[in-house]
Amino acid sequence: MIKLNSSDNDIKQLKRKIASKVRHPYLVRFIPEPTIDEDKLVILSSIMDHTNLTEVKKEQYIITTMLVQIALDTHDLVTLSDEDDDRDIVRSRQLTVLAGDYYSGLYYYLLSQLDDIPMIHTLAGAIKEINELKMELYYKDVESFQEFLEGLKKIESLLIQRVASYVQKTAINDMAGEWLLAKKLLEEKRSYQEGNFSPLIDALIKRPALLGNSGQVLVNIEQMLQSHMHRLEATITQLPVHFNWLKSYMNAAIHHQFNHRQIAEEG
Repeated sequence: MIKLNSSDNDIKQLKRKIASKVRHPYLVRFIPEPTIDEDKLVILSSIMDHTNLTEVKKEQYIITTMLVQIALDTHDLVTLSDEDDDRDIVRSRQLTVLAGDYYSGLYYYLLSQLDDIPMIHTLAGAIKEINELKMELYYKDVESFQEFLEGLKKIESLLIQRVASYVQKTAINDMAGEWLLAKKLLEEKRSYQEGNFSPLIDALIKRPALLGNSGQVLVNIEQMLQSHMHRLEATITQLPVHFNWLKSYMNAAIHHQFNHRQIAEEG
């Protein structure tokens, strides 16, 4: 059992435990192993550090919440294009759906071992709300780019915020929302520029009334990221003093993701 204290070593141990639970010998033959979002893991660990829960429950809550996140992320990877009729592509798509269901089942199994019905309700409610938000964001009309961004921020941060509320540690919520939105936009922009499909940018391109053509979409995302940094940095400084390790981690992450990126692009 890991004694949580929000250190690099603790995070590495948690990542190894999560990876061992989601690794399936059949699935890895056909689809990539799921990505464990380290930033979300760090935020969850920092939340749990400052609760009075037992070490067993802290670790269990972190692992099960991350399994939920992995399940949601895995389902997002399913390709919906009709262009790919190749048998291997079809099989990969089907296995990706099954993998998402498999990861979902794992967290219910782990929580059932704790006999923690309220936490199961918290996570299940968050899943339902996130899926509803995704449907609204990608398939229904939104009136402005700002409204689109607000919906995306909720999708990215709602799971963590619901868990934080459940353990009565909500001081982290604003920072989590701001950071996870910025990170998602940066990842989608980078992926699109590398020639990969981005559901987020595709949804914006299909709504020219919001931003215009694809080039304008990227320009607006970049402008938003630049203006967003001040708000993000402000929410980090406002975190209570006992989140100092998280503050250091987030400042380093911002420097790596944004400042390093700008230097690379200018070079």
